Amino acid sequence: DGLHGTPEYDEKGDFYFINGNNLQEGHITIKKDTKRVSQKEFLKYQKELNDRTILVSINGTIGNVAKYNNEPCILGKSACFFNVKEDIDRNFIYYVISSPHFKKSIIQQATGTTIKNVSLKQMRDYHFLIPVNLSDQRKIAGILSALDSKIENNNKINANLEAQAQALFKSWFVDFTPFKDQPFVDSELGPIPQGWKVGKYEDIILDTLAGDWGKEKITGNYTHEVACVRGCDFQDMNNGYRGNTPQRYILEKNYSTKRLLPQDLIIEISGGTLTVSTGRACLVSKEMLEKYDNNLVCTNFCKVIRPIDGYSAYCYYSWLHKYNNRVMFGYENGSSGLKNFRFKDFLTKEPLLIPPKADLIKFQHIIKLLQQKKQTNGTESTKLAALRDTLLPKLMSGEIDLDKIEI
Repeated sequence: DGLHGTPEYDEKGDFYFINGNNLQEGHITIKKDTKRVSQKEFLKYQKELNDRTILVSINGTIGNVAKYNNEPCILGKSACFFNVKEDIDRNFIYYVISSPHFKKSIIQQATGTTIKNVSLKQMRDYHFLIPVNLSDQRKIAGILSALDSKIENNNKINANLEAQAQALFKSWFVDFTPFKDQPFVDSELGPIPQGWKVGKYEDIILDTLAGDWGKEKITGNYTHEVACVRGCDFQDMNNGYRGNTPQRYILEKNYSTKRLLPQDLIIEISGGTLTVSTGRACLVSKEMLEKYDNNLVCTNFCKVIRPIDGYSAYCYYSWLHKYNNRVMFGYENGSSGLKNFRFKDFLTKEPLLIPPKADLIKFQHIIKLLQQKKQTNGTESTKLAALRDTLLPKLMSGEIDLDKIEI
């Protein structure tokens, strides 16, 4: 594994300090808050990473996997790595380590109460089937890689659709491009089109809902089964995926008051750090709810906003714009470690530009079409991922004849 400690950071350094949360969808992902180090620190803590290296997260976040691709980095303790032997196909091993069976195995063996940890011994002791012939390993990896290529293409399309939505919001409601010919008036937010006003988020919402974590198993009157959304599920859900939301059991009366509806916004209110604020948001769509059989609530580490009809898309993208511009840091409290979002203060105090409803309805119509495309792509990717995960054990066991499959 990587460094058990903290290197000397350098904001202008050319190397990144990578931990388990940087391992995403098979790649090392550099985030805005990823720390940098100098070449001196790199030379001090570098590991033998090469084109045979696979990385796995083993502390806190368990089971994220990535293939090393010559990224300039050093590793933290939550990133375990191993180098695959030359006579074994690295891509085949990558799919073994990415499989639900592997992840389930190491999670079950993880120790620790608050923060889970998987030991290097547990990693080394994992057993699996592998074809003796290298050509068979490569063919299996090629079949699964073809499915992953389609999933990755869907991800790129969805990223482009989301970029379009955010660009549209900025063009309309930050740069006022379609409204340049209208008279402008002064406001506390600067010049705005005449007929627009400055208000608060509370002006465009009907209600707020609390979350409900419920019970892991049916207990007493906790009998209504739901999928419970957490902050870590937002990225998958916004991308159109079914996600890995845990199944929980809540009181029937709570379900009637806390179930999510189309156009709701889920807001993460706990879990911020010094570098990442709370306040992340997820926009609930009709198509998203159908993936969960309309049985969806959020955890009690989140809150739900129910906007006035016609204001949902604007509420979400204005919220996202403020989050991306780090506004939420000004509405946090808590220790130097874990932060909490002052949700009510934000709704009642944060200035919000409120355009005429007719313009917002036009905006929402366009956003709805983009969201539907994202959900369709996500549904296809979810099915492809499920097919990939079920194929691997069948291909390894010989249940499916490799010679009868064409890539």
